[in-house]
Amino acid sequence: MQAEDELASIGMVIGAAWNGARAFTATSGPGISLMQEFIGLAYFAEVPAVIFDVQRGGPSTGMPTRTQQSDILISAYATHGDTKHVLLFPEDPRECFEFGALAFDLADRLQTPVFVLLDLDIGMNEWLCEPLDWDDSRRFDRGKVLSAEELESATDFGRYLDIDRDGIPFRTYPGTHPTKGSFFTRGTSRDPYARYTEEGGAYVENVQRLLRKFETAKSLVPAPIRRDAPKPTQFGAIYFGSTSPAMNEALKALEAEGIALDLLRVRAFPFADDVIDFVLDHDQVFVIEQNRDAQLRMLLINEGALDPARLISILHYDGTPITARFITSEIARRWAFLTGKNTREAAE
Repeated sequence: MQAEDELASIGMVIGAAWNGARAFTATSGPGISLMQEFIGLAYFAEVPAVIFDVQRGGPSTGMPTRTQQSDILISAYATHGDTKHVLLFPEDPRECFEFGALAFDLADRLQTPVFVLLDLDIGMNEWLCEPLDWDDSRRFDRGKVLSAEELESATDFGRYLDIDRDGIPFRTYPGTHPTKGSFFTRGTSRDPYARYTEEGGAYVENVQRLLRKFETAKSLVPAPIRRDAPKPTQFGAIYFGSTSPAMNEALKALEAEGIALDLLRVRAFPFADDVIDFVLDHDQVFVIEQNRDAQLRMLLINEGALDPARLISILHYDGTPITARFITSEIARRWAFLTGKNTREAAE
C-alpha cells in the first residue's frame, strides 16, 4: 500500500502487525527521523515491526543519491526515552533477502521493531553475489502467540507477564477467543496485566524486562563472522555491511605488505559476546565504516564498555562506495605509526 508519508507507513505496519499480519516499510534516514514516535510505541507496546533503511548521505536531505552508513545510532536508540532496537547489517543483496526473512521472525519472536540497515550502494547499484539459497521447508516463527485452545485451558493471562524470564511475554491476536485473552496493548506505563499505572516499581520492572528481552536477542540475531590471520597478530579489524567486498580485497593487499589482521564482520546489534571478546583479544582494532562520526565505534564503546584507545577509526564518507585502496592505505599508515615500522620492513 502506498502511504501518504512516513508517519502513515509505520502506523500501518504497527496496526497490521498488532492484528497478526506480517508487515514492513522501507525508507531512508529522513524517514527514520519522522517515524520516531511510532517506533517508540511499537517498542514499548511490544508490537512487531520491520523497517528497511537504505542509508544515504545526511544530515537533512544531505546527499540523497549517495551512499553512507550513517543511521546506526538513530536506529539503535530510535525514539525518546530508554530504548534499544535490533539491527541487522546485510553485506550484499543475497544477505538482504536472507536477513529480510529473518527480520520478520525476529520481530514476531521478540515482539519489537527490527531494522535491516542496508545502504544506497546495495539498494541501487548492481552487485555480483552468491544466489539466494532458500529452504522451502522453512516455516514462520511467530513466537509466543496463544491459540484459542491455549487460552481456554489457561488459568491466568497477562499481556506483559514474563513467565519464562527471557523478557518476552505471551500475546494474542484479536478475535482468537470470544471471551478470553485481553487484547490490551499499552504504549503507557502498565502492570503485567496491561492495567495503567504510574507506580514506580511497576515501571522499573517493565523497562528492566525489556532489557532482558534485548539480552535474549543476542542469541537470536546473526552471529559475527571471524577470520583469523595465518599468523598470530595483535591487530584486528571490524567492518560491516557493504564494506565487505572492499575489505576482502584490502586484506590481500595488506598481507602482501606484511600486515597481518584478524577480521570480524559484525552482522547484528545487540552485539554477541564474541564481538566484545574479539576487541579484548587485540591491542588495537581498526573499525572501518562509512560515516563521519564513527557511529559503530561509538556503539561498541557504549554497549561493550570498551577502552576507546583500543578502537581506531577508519572513516570514509564522501558518498562514494568505500574502496580497497582507501582501506589499505589508511590501515597501512596507522599501522606504521603504531608499530614504528614501514610496510617494506614488515614484508621482509
